[in-house]
Amino acid sequence: MAAQLPIPIVTSLQEVHTDFVTAANQAERWNDLVAEFERRFGKKPTYIARAPGRVNLIGEHIDYVLFGVFPAAVERDIMIACGPSSSDGSSTSPGAVTAENLDPRYTRQSFAPTLNTSVLPSEQEVAGAGRAESWHIDIDKRQLRWESYVKAGYYGVLNRFFPLSSSSSAAEAHPVPVDLLVTGSVPAGSGLSSSAAMVVASTLAFLAVNEKLSGISKGQLVEMAMENEQRVGVNSGGMDQAASVISTPHSALYITFFPTLSAEPIPLPTPRTLPRAVFVCANSLVVSDKVVGARTRYNLRVVETLVGARVLARRLGIELGPTERPTLREVLGRWLKLPETKGTPSALGVETLRGALERILPEVAKLRPSSATEDQEGVTLAEMVEWSGLSAEQFHTLYLSWVDGDALPAVQAREHVFAEALRVLQFRDVCLAAAASPAAALPESTLADLGALMDASQKSCSEVFECSCPELDELTAIARGAGAYGSRLTGAGWGGCTVSLVAEDNVDAFIAQVKAAYGPYKNLEGDALREVIFATKPSSGAFVYKLE
Repeated sequence: MAAQLPIPIVTSLQEVHTDFVTAANQAERWNDLVAEFERRFGKKPTYIARAPGRVNLIGEHIDYVLFGVFPAAVERDIMIACGPSSSDGSSTSPGAVTAENLDPRYTRQSFAPTLNTSVLPSEQEVAGAGRAESWHIDIDKRQLRWESYVKAGYYGVLNRFFPLSSSSSAAEAHPVPVDLLVTGSVPAGSGLSSSAAMVVASTLAFLAVNEKLSGISKGQLVEMAMENEQRVGVNSGGMDQAASVISTPHSALYITFFPTLSAEPIPLPTPRTLPRAVFVCANSLVVSDKVVGARTRYNLRVVETLVGARVLARRLGIELGPTERPTLREVLGRWLKLPETKGTPSALGVETLRGALERILPEVAKLRPSSATEDQEGVTLAEMVEWSGLSAEQFHTLYLSWVDGDALPAVQAREHVFAEALRVLQFRDVCLAAAASPAAALPESTLADLGALMDASQKSCSEVFECSCPELDELTAIARGAGAYGSRLTGAGWGGCTVSLVAEDNVDAFIAQVKAAYGPYKNLEGDALREVIFATKPSSGAFVYKLE
């Protein structure tokens, strides 16, 4: 299983970039980072942590509901060069960090964790899942700052590997002071998951410099990064982190999250089709930031799906306790009367899941209120409280304490989730059928099948789940008009990127047509244009480069 594999630690870029040309091109960038670190800090780094961004090919807003998704890592990434501070420690707080960024817009930041000495956890608490936190770092969730993601990655390392107990010595309890230098090629707010890549790279950097990488699996890193990103106010489902960590070249990942994390590499048919095809990412240039819009957009959608799950469970005759907050995936398992426990294998295989989704979609449609109209956004908050079987106070505590909003279109949310989960399985089916074909070349109909599923996903995201925006709708329509087999938003939505399936020999003409038709691109040329629209190949996942 890919999630059980260790984090790669390499000493040569050719270990991860098997293509000589790619390795040579990357080496120049890595060498420049090492040289700049040495210029700024007076020594070479000991490690470079690298984490890629990701493009989700299909499966939007269903990872936090625990349904499977289908992302791939992109070639663009975040890199953090790091090493122990050269300070003698006499004037440095334990674990103090000096963080710099190659982007001149981001200034040097210095910060240090503080010990929560007022409450020292016992040895039993240290060993338990609900242990008290020994360390604290100030992160202002109300203000987006680049170093917030660095701090978020550090937080989990501190409290997992440096818990202060009554039996800890000072040397055991204190992390080393660290210098680090960040660079990245994943555009912020583009929907290619720059935030997850930053948190994964930060987590890896602090693990490496404190010599804590040994024994850490890719799956454990995913879980740490998910917890760490919550420090900046995002309740992520794990797709972004899993894609950044577990991805392999030439494949996408079918990632499932319940009852256990599983990542299945699925070969993409695009290198074997006639014509061959690539995925083109296009930035709408509308900034999509999960942190800034968390309480009114991303987290609100999370709550809507959870409320929808509770209401659906009660309508299906599934008993729930007053504090239970099941996801739609868990409700589906209970409806099938399949016992599932987090952390143990499930009897709900892919074939059973596909059939269950096909069966439950008509049932969900029946639950739409009789008074609903075609353009109705949802139901009122009072109606949702009534349908949940909870008191208003219980409902607020369970669902509304971490969002802003007084209307919850939970009916439409669950319709999108189940339909999108089914599209993911259908997309996977097309890829697996192509991989099993003995033919040297695959028909163009393979691309048409994948594209049709991408288009259906975009329609649902825009019209049902309402996580698109006018610019994304326009950009996907332009892409289809320019010859894309399919085009959809990728990422959380409300801005960011689209992903389009395009014939490889048509990429230049495709980009030219999109540039001519999409207003924000018309004055962009050269590198500026290549920053906002580009073809990409599936990349390797996160790794650590150890300097000799």
